Amino acid sequence: MVVSIEKALELIYTNTQQKSIQILPIEDALGLILAQEIIATHNLPPYDNSAMDGYAVKISDSLKNVKVCHTIFAGDNFDGELHHGNAIKIMTGAKIPQGTQCVVPIEDVTVVDGEIILPDNLTMSKHIRFAGEDIKADTKLLHKGEKLDAHKITLLASQGISHVKVYKKPRVALFASGNELKMHFEQVKSYQLYNTNTPTLLARAKELGCDVEFIGTAQDTLADIKEHIKSALECDLIITSGGVSVGDADFTKEAFGSFGYEILFDKVEIKPGKPTTFGKIGNTSILNLPGNPLAAALNFELFGQSIIYALSGLEEKFINPLSIKLKEPFQAKTKRRTLIPGTYDGSCFIPLKHFAPGMITPLARTNGFIIVDANCDMLDQDQEVKFISTHFSFRSKTFQDMITK
Repeated sequence: MVVSIEKALELIYTNTQQKSIQILPIEDALGLILAQEIIATHNLPPYDNSAMDGYAVKISDSLKNVKVCHTIFAGDNFDGELHHGNAIKIMTGAKIPQGTQCVVPIEDVTVVDGEIILPDNLTMSKHIRFAGEDIKADTKLLHKGEKLDAHKITLLASQGISHVKVYKKPRVALFASGNELKMHFEQVKSYQLYNTNTPTLLARAKELGCDVEFIGTAQDTLADIKEHIKSALECDLIITSGGVSVGDADFTKEAFGSFGYEILFDKVEIKPGKPTTFGKIGNTSILNLPGNPLAAALNFELFGQSIIYALSGLEEKFINPLSIKLKEPFQAKTKRRTLIPGTYDGSCFIPLKHFAPGMITPLARTNGFIIVDANCDMLDQDQEVKFISTHFSFRSKTFQDMITK
């Protein structure tokens, strides 16, 4: 069944379930997806405190000589009160004593005979950080489905939260098929090739936060491919490359079929990568990618990445392209929606001039691609295009149009 890109992604998201939940210490939760709402349990700061090293004073004592009657350090539990004619020396972060109207920085006062002379520009509440001005108790700090980065860990630690519920990492199994393929640690003969697809897809799945298992390279026989499938079925997602076309040695679909493979689509209106196939064996998602390296890698960015986002529990699980301008005119010359690799230089998209499905150098020389519509023969300079990054993750809570027209 040939489907559009939009239909393919719809089938992926409606047939892929998020992972189960585990509880982890916040130190081990970096990069994982929250499976709970986080509500603030107390204010931050928890009490009014000084933003400067200085003196706690009264506004009415402007330009007066006042006596320094006490010193408060951060962490001190001082319960006294400030009175007119007095100042209390206070360090940054220390609790503001009762009766304080502002804090004067140390460098703004003059010390004379054990007293200080206050300036005339005292302002109510100056240099005081108030309880709850950063975080108020009972407010929502983090949403279910958010990815935990270093600064979200900061929020958790500020509330004394030691453990959180997160979704388990997706488990991805990878193997390629082809008698001509050898891994980079093996010897190749004159009629063989190094397997570049599997290391590429393995690395990208790891970059997207998955636990990845390499099952090996299957020979082009039904029996060997079935053995590789059997070894991978406990994973959440199996990704293969090669063996999904119509050649005499393309046994991948037949091998998966013997395990009850439910194919949801087996062709996509896209160039390169038309034979890309997606389906399920029980709860395991299957993505069969074409064997050509550029075709496999770019189709992974569309379909493999979307499966992983759906498995991960991310709230923002849809690919969100950047709307940027084309640096120079580009002739598409296509009758099918086409993936055009290129580079976003911070202001414009520059299409790669020379590329083909079987190449690998375009992947290293670009940082993303656009999808040109089938009816678009020519793209003009400064025309807006929809750029999908392969180096950064831009996501949305809702499905976004990714086609440049």
